[in-house]
Amino acid sequence: QVQPVESGGGSVQAGKSLSLACAAAGSTGSIGAMAWYRQAPGKQRELVAAISSRDVIQYSDSVKGRFTISRDNAKNAVYLWMGNLKPEDTAIYFCAMSDLEVLTGPYNYWGKGTQVTVSS
Repeated sequence: QVQPVESGGGSVQAGKSLSLACAAAGSTGSIGAMAWYRQAPGKQRELVAAISSRDVIQYSDSVKGRFTISRDNAKNAVYLWMGNLKPEDTAIYFCAMSDLEVLTGPYNYWGKGTQVTVSS
């Protein structure tokens, strides 16, 4: 069973940057797509960025050009660098991993989430 564990997050001012990391604990085997989702208060969870094991990448329009997703297959880890943060980026960010290579999911394994708060 794969268990993603997030780290990073916190509170920053608008315009600053922040990095998130997620590593897979447990019996990992071969992991397919990895992704970051976020959920703001009162809103549905949305896909922020996803990356396949061969580094095919997809971003949501709201973060394109500001966020960068990357992964380390040897470490079964995925990262999210968030630049030029805006108050609307405030949300709980979730790491997700899949046995498949479909960037839009569904994702089998989910982390517990880490809070990112951006103040104006």
